[in-house]
Amino acid sequence: MDEYEKIRQKKREEYRKRHRAQVRRKQLITDAVVIGMIIILIAAIIIVGVQRARKAKQEEVKAEVTSTLYNPTEPKLDVELLTPNPYSRPQKALDKVNGIVVHYTANPGTTARQNRDYFNGLAETKKTKASSHFVIGLEGEIVQCIPCNEISYASNNRNNDTISIECCIEDETGKFNDSTYQSLIELTTWLMGRYDLSADDVIRHYDVTGKKCPLYFVEHEDVWEQFHRDLDTYIKENGVPKENSTENN
Repeated sequence: MDEYEKIRQKKREEYRKRHRAQVRRKQLITDAVVIGMIIILIAAIIIVGVQRARKAKQEEVKAEVTSTLYNPTEPKLDVELLTPNPYSRPQKALDKVNGIVVHYTANPGTTARQNRDYFNGLAETKKTKASSHFVIGLEGEIVQCIPCNEISYASNNRNNDTISIECCIEDETGKFNDSTYQSLIELTTWLMGRYDLSADDVIRHYDVTGKKCPLYFVEHEDVWEQFHRDLDTYIKENGVPKENSTENN
């Protein structure tokens, strides 16, 4: 074998070595990617399983509370019903209550009575159609504007099967003060017991239309989740065993 052929053979050997090394590297990379994907998949399955188990446990606790206990105590209500009119109290029947919708007034510093009077004044101004079954003020006062067996103009396509609660606010953050929040808990839990609802049936205006209402509950999801927990806690601490429940108007 001449010198030239030896050089060519050596180059071929070096090429084959490099090629085998590249193949091994590619295989190692492929194996590493596959193993990584398997690890990620297993981790995801574990996380989803834990979350589902946690959610199932929470639902079990909720179901246990709302299926065995209810808040029978009607909070103090200032019943100031709106004058029947097409713009805020159309007197259309609300045959079935499937949920409770929480709103905020979006006009800082106003009182429950002022918001009630605004709804009532729509009969004259005819600016829009708007109202709420209840308005909770900054001092925790609760004004009832519409009977619970009639619809309000508050929750769009859920007007026909929900009770609406407007909450007054102190400032632009939309956060409810302690008095308003406590009255919201008491009123909501009473309505839950009255219509055999759970905390999951309590929703935001946002959940119906995507509108940022009530603002603070939309921008702070953790606070909204805590509100649901507070509802269950209040019922657990203050509720009485259910017997034969009846709905009232």
